[in-house]
Amino acid sequence: MSIGLIGKKVGMTRVFNKETGAMIPVTVIDVADNTFAQVKTEEKEGYNAVQVAFGSKKENRPSRPVVGHYKKLGIQPAEKLMEFRVTAEELPQEGASHPGCDLFAEGAWVDVIGTSKGKGFQGVMRRHNFHGSPMTHGSMMHRRTGGVGACATPSRVWKGQKMPGRMGNARRTVQNLRVVQVRKDDNVILVSGPVPGARGSYVVIRPAKKKTAK
Repeated sequence: MSIGLIGKKVGMTRVFNKETGAMIPVTVIDVADNTFAQVKTEEKEGYNAVQVAFGSKKENRPSRPVVGHYKKLGIQPAEKLMEFRVTAEELPQEGASHPGCDLFAEGAWVDVIGTSKGKGFQGVMRRHNFHGSPMTHGSMMHRRTGGVGACATPSRVWKGQKMPGRMGNARRTVQNLRVVQVRKDDNVILVSGPVPGARGSYVVIRPAKKKTAK
């Protein structure tokens, strides 16, 4: 199954394994209000895909083309809309409801996609984990970058040189996280470990591409 979930990061907590008593840090993700917005087929659109909508908002919030798209589908404008490529066998039936929490079982492996926290403009020691220069013995470099050119050859700065700049606020994917618990009554999924983003930010949960459950 290639269809995923859209959710909101609630925060982190911990749960305990009933058998071993081990403490497992988890991230709580709210996945309520996931619905199928549109089903695209190879015959009509040229490829097979499913659009998943999450949440809802007022019609005066999105732009007119976006509102028109939702009106054509006959649904309320959503907070988030994402498309998942699927095979012809995985296409849901017309009018089918999104499985929500039932999409992933406990013990399943997933990838979580989110936008990392923005850190603003940072130096090379924080941004790239540079060691830095001596703080004593007459050194005047301290936390500065150091030499970035290459003298006469090639007498320029290489592309991709690690430099100070804006840090964070980028799309990041954390792979191979295990679904520790699925709480259907609360419409939340507990995923092992941390995931990108701040509290309340949107994340996407999809089946792991590099690992499958035994």
